[in-house]
Amino acid sequence: MGSTTNSVISTVEQLRTKFVDFSAEYGLRVVGAVIIFVAGLFLARWVGRSLQAWLDKHDLEPPVKTLFVRVVKLLLMIAVVLMMLQVFNVPIAPLVAGLGVAGVGIGLALQGVLSNLVAGLLIIFTKPFRVGEYIELAGVHGQVKNIELFSTVLTHADLSNVMIPNRKIVGEILHNYGKIRQLDLSVGVAYGTNTEKAMAILREILANNPRVLKNPTPGVGITMLSDSSINIAVKPWTSVADYGAAGAEIYQAIILQFRANQIEIPFPQREVRVLGNGPVNGVEPGLGTIKLREGS
Repeated sequence: MGSTTNSVISTVEQLRTKFVDFSAEYGLRVVGAVIIFVAGLFLARWVGRSLQAWLDKHDLEPPVKTLFVRVVKLLLMIAVVLMMLQVFNVPIAPLVAGLGVAGVGIGLALQGVLSNLVAGLLIIFTKPFRVGEYIELAGVHGQVKNIELFSTVLTHADLSNVMIPNRKIVGEILHNYGKIRQLDLSVGVAYGTNTEKAMAILREILANNPRVLKNPTPGVGITMLSDSSINIAVKPWTSVADYGAAGAEIYQAIILQFRANQIEIPFPQREVRVLGNGPVNGVEPGLGTIKLREGS
């Protein structure tokens, strides 16, 4: 019993001695490393806020500002970690070499992510489009909602979002409408219509619609002489947000104004001459014609 007690006391004494030795050797280093880490963390946050406030005063894309702030904060934290390692006398050169080798492996494993990042940086700095513009590419279209480092977000007219990886954008054919779009409307009038009057009414409708932009000047003109009508093209410009509503309002105004001015919008029709020896459908041959609506 006595020997067991002495053994326990001896073990405790050894542990206490080792703890005292460790504290004497590494205690101040641990405290110093903690102080360096906390101070570095506060410094990185302060520098990040100050840099963000400074960048907000300049005309830069939001992703560029975010990238600069994050890179600066990351570099500061790397410097803090290196200072902490130096406190413990950890050799830096072999560690950097090891991180380089590990970085190669990580880069190979994350090729898709890194390609999105590189493509995002190209988009940010070359600026083929900006937030708020309407673009079409890779089989999708929409208004640019956000340009991020790894993806670009488009918004459709139905308020749904489309997220495109940036690597799918760089190198593709891009149609950038900007912040305005041109409507491609058409209306047919009868061949007996005074086309100058009809086009004057159309121009007046466009001039009175608040969604239609006055500059560029809307286009109105005859585009086709079809079988049963004279087709007049109506091509005004609107903002991206007004594109859908403007088309419906213009068509509604055309119907009301054409009816008020007795301008006929004809339906497709055919003229069929009846030939033969006997009557067809009660019509004697050579005595008249039958007008049929298209599809009847």
